[in-house]
Amino acid sequence: MALAASAGSAWPALAAAASSAEKREPELWPQPLAVPGGVARVALGPAPERPRARTAQDVPLLVVGDMIAWTALVGIPLSAQTGASHIEVQGSAAEPARRLAFRIAPKKYREQQLKVPPRTVDLSAEDMARYERERDHQKEVMATWTPPPAGPLQLAVPVPGRRSSSFGLRRVFNGQPRNPHSGMDIAAATGTPVHAPLDGQVIDTGDYFFNGNTVWMDHGGGLLTMYCHLSRIDVRTGDRLATGQVLGQVGATGRVTGPHLHWGVMLNRTMVDPALFIET
Repeated sequence: MALAASAGSAWPALAAAASSAEKREPELWPQPLAVPGGVARVALGPAPERPRARTAQDVPLLVVGDMIAWTALVGIPLSAQTGASHIEVQGSAAEPARRLAFRIAPKKYREQQLKVPPRTVDLSAEDMARYERERDHQKEVMATWTPPPAGPLQLAVPVPGRRSSSFGLRRVFNGQPRNPHSGMDIAAATGTPVHAPLDGQVIDTGDYFFNGNTVWMDHGGGLLTMYCHLSRIDVRTGDRLATGQVLGQVGATGRVTGPHLHWGVMLNRTMVDPALFIET
């Protein structure tokens, strides 16, 4: 990648400092775990301006760091094939894009076999139509892209409680496999306040068939969070929240069997394991 002439003399110093910058990453960014449902860190090297990076499917990526060392954070879908993968990176409009490779390691998630009444598995025509309308709307929400956040990306747990269902769990109902669990379930009593885990803006609220009362937040750069099954929503679309502000209360709305918070974290339109973002 070519640098502007004014930065040319600084190039050796920038490159030499890159290794020391890497030591700061674990304290600021999500834990790297390049598996389906995880987050890969792809080093982009030094550059005077934030490079632009995209997935192989042409979805913009969150690029963090500074001119000493930039890094792309890549959310890996649970459905991703293991093995070689890549991203596309461009320093400026005048430069050709370059391909950077990374590898996706295998990970086996737990599977749960359940026998339930058929009516809880097979949707009626009316319910299916509602689900499809809501799915199309939420696809638009998931495509939200705003400037990347400036500070750390570690998240505070939005509500205290026992993790009642882990990310990636695949449930099989009456022999029919369903999509893997795409978030973290936290058991808590109805009415327990749910807090914003990071500064951000509310980009959607609503009552959805599966998710019940739901809030979506945008934290910048394609990093979104979702809060489902709320008994009450205390914010409106457009509200800006600081870390720790209350956005709603735990409930059991939607298709659930008891009160809990379903917490989802999304990077580049991909649900990833929230545990990788939790402050340690």
